[in-house]
Amino acid sequence: MRRLKPISIASTQSKQRRAPFLSSDPLPGGSTVGAMEMTDAQQVSRDQLRAFIERIERLEEEKKTIADDIKDVYGEAKAMGFDTKILKQVISIRKMDGDERMEQEAILDTYLQALGMVPAAEDEA
Repeated sequence: MRRLKPISIASTQSKQRRAPFLSSDPLPGGSTVGAMEMTDAQQVSRDQLRAFIERIERLEEEKKTIADDIKDVYGEAKAMGFDTKILKQVISIRKMDGDERMEQEAILDTYLQALGMVPAAEDEA
């Protein structure tokens, strides 16, 4: 396996301080102790990286399939006469907990009243 030298934009002094396993240069005194261990570590890292990438790719494909299925269901609902925009709002509301929903409804009512779109609530004093 070919080992790559690091790309360095730092000074010569920092090159002298770099970790020996990052380069194909032998350790001081010509020793290559640790070179095989780094190769094994690199292989493990490479395998782990490949596994993560493949899992993410699989999940992305599943996500696309699910998104297509959801789109199909909305299409079926639309064909049956349902308003898909309202269906999406209902789904959004159902995801909220009760307190969050009540707070949003109160804010919406306040805004609509401020704009004169609904009559102000009568106080029962």
